[in-house]
Amino acid sequence: MAQITLKGNPIQTAGDLPALHSQAPDFLLVTQELQNKTLSDFKGKRKLIATVPSLDTGVCSTMTKHLNDFAKKQPEIAILVVSADLPFAQARFCNQENVKNVSTLSMMRNQQFGKDYGLLIEDGPLAGILARSILVLDEKDQVIYRDLVPEIAQEPDYSKAFDALK
Repeated sequence: MAQITLKGNPIQTAGDLPALHSQAPDFLLVTQELQNKTLSDFKGKRKLIATVPSLDTGVCSTMTKHLNDFAKKQPEIAILVVSADLPFAQARFCNQENVKNVSTLSMMRNQQFGKDYGLLIEDGPLAGILARSILVLDEKDQVIYRDLVPEIAQEPDYSKAFDALK
């Protein structure tokens, strides 16, 4: 269980991020088109998995747009943005903000992703949604970088994550 803060107030997650150099857990998430996606759907690619509480917040919106800009220059890398938002809300956000280069995925069908990755917030006003993080996986789904952002209202250190993808 990890402790993070929301505007300085402590909150807990359901566990810890996967260990460095460990095999990333498989997942079942949902696309904007209501299709299931698993980790194996991105097999053979380097992956950046970013988790955000909700695309309807300023920091999450900024983070997703920043990752979208990065993805424009790196089409060989799968950039996944995962949230508890419904796929319909994710599609609306992407259309309004012209976000076309990342895959937004929802954990609407179950919260197992959040539990397996140690990111499901367990208490406080955001209980049931995801903490902010970035994980980088190599082509074999080994965790090569991980960052659980300690204050949920702050952005991650993008440069370290991008460097891990090189």
